[in-house]
Amino acid sequence: MPKRLFVAIDLPDSTRQLLADLDPDIRGVRWTDPAQMHLTLGFFDDIPDDVDSALREKLSAIDFGAFFLPVRGVGAFSAKGVPKIVWIGVGKAHPHLFQIHKRVQEAALAAGLEPELRPWHPHITIARCRDVGPRSLRNFLKANANFDVGIIRVEAFHLYSSKLTPAGPIHTREMSVHCRDEKL
Repeated sequence: MPKRLFVAIDLPDSTRQLLADLDPDIRGVRWTDPAQMHLTLGFFDDIPDDVDSALREKLSAIDFGAFFLPVRGVGAFSAKGVPKIVWIGVGKAHPHLFQIHKRVQEAALAAGLEPELRPWHPHITIARCRDVGPRSLRNFLKANANFDVGIIRVEAFHLYSSKLTPAGPIHTREMSVHCRDEKL
């Protein structure tokens, strides 16, 4: 049975709590459950079992060193001016982050998956919007454009399966890949 999989960097609980506390309680803006907040490195839909196994093998071979990543700057992705996603940025053009993203994409390609062709904009989704006008969020976005959560230490990334339910997605950690510093 095909799976929905994604590769992500988890956030420390303290970072998740800071992001949860930002919730402006605006009608139509659904804040992400803190337990679901993460930085996606790659998303793969309808993955058959044989490709799943190959992807796990390729991901586990990725070698990287631990690094620090700044988390700051709230923004929104919009469709036709209407906000759809509220996010916080991570590591503006951070070389270690882009390197690990590239290696995850190469692992997926080597496992037989189609590469993601859209430009990658690293972010953490903190809310989803439905029927929210641009003006409703304007003051919140302006007030938090430079919101600084601090830095996080990236020591691992994880492969998750994602099951869609009426109550929202259920993410299950399938495997972890630790940095070489942590393997000692």
